[in-house]
Amino acid sequence: MKSPLGRSNHSKVKNTGFAKAWAKHVSEKTGGNFKIKIFYGDQLGGKKQNLDNIKAGVFKASKVCWAYHPGKNQSMTVLNLPFLPVRNFDMQRRVAEAIHKHPISSGEVKKKWNIMAFSSSNLPQYEFLGRGDAPTSLEGWKGMTVRALGGLARAMEKLGTSISTMTATEVYQAIDRGAADAVSFPSTYAHSAYKIDEVAEWFTSNLSPGTNDCPNVISLTAWNKLPKQYKSLMYEARESGYAALKAAYSAKDKVNLPKWRKYLKEVKYSDAELAKFRKVAGQPVYDQWLAANKSKFDSKAFLDAVFAAAK
Repeated sequence: MKSPLGRSNHSKVKNTGFAKAWAKHVSEKTGGNFKIKIFYGDQLGGKKQNLDNIKAGVFKASKVCWAYHPGKNQSMTVLNLPFLPVRNFDMQRRVAEAIHKHPISSGEVKKKWNIMAFSSSNLPQYEFLGRGDAPTSLEGWKGMTVRALGGLARAMEKLGTSISTMTATEVYQAIDRGAADAVSFPSTYAHSAYKIDEVAEWFTSNLSPGTNDCPNVISLTAWNKLPKQYKSLMYEARESGYAALKAAYSAKDKVNLPKWRKYLKEVKYSDAELAKFRKVAGQPVYDQWLAANKSKFDSKAFLDAVFAAAK
């Protein structure tokens, strides 16, 4: 069985390691009979149209970032809220998978888009790279234009920033031309993958406001057509993918941080400043999200499910 399953949002090393490990595993285990063909970037359509294109049958699987189109799906955006109690890679996976399988969120994406979230990209905590005056205190962010998504954007708004929600491939030009003062990405791999460190002058190393959920999703129509043994192989491949991600993120940090510290200004915040940030941008952002979604589903119970999974 040959299956041109999917596309990836990204075009370089980054978290495409998951998809490559996934494709390699199923091909090797079936003697090449089960193939996952990977397309990159916008080859099969724009990033914000991934859900529409899966539903239309253009491709069978994709990486999706809920924050690119929050209006298309509300419940999964709980994973984009700032300051969630996720302390490491394995805990992040556990929390993401619990939410992906939850009846509220899995039911929503099934009904709207005929998909299931198969695996998480487990994106690391976001940090900022920027140009111009470095925000060495929380007050320094006021008036800056920053690229941020989802709950991170709402958190940064509490510091007085203006938010730009451009996609990842638009970021380099934005900061290079001065359209944005700072950009947030999963640190450190994504900043270097999109070459933001080549035009930046400073970086934050401990702001850690949160991350965004960008899972690999699969068409339920395609999934249900797979033989049982191929589904089992897909679950095996998922483990290979997570191992590849974990190793790739760590390897990039070991290269990037020493390099950045040589030619970029490192911005680190005191414990007092970080506590202040969490106070003004944690619960208030949760409250906004709860209020915005309480008429759609039990948003309080759903947020509680995130904290329960993190224990």
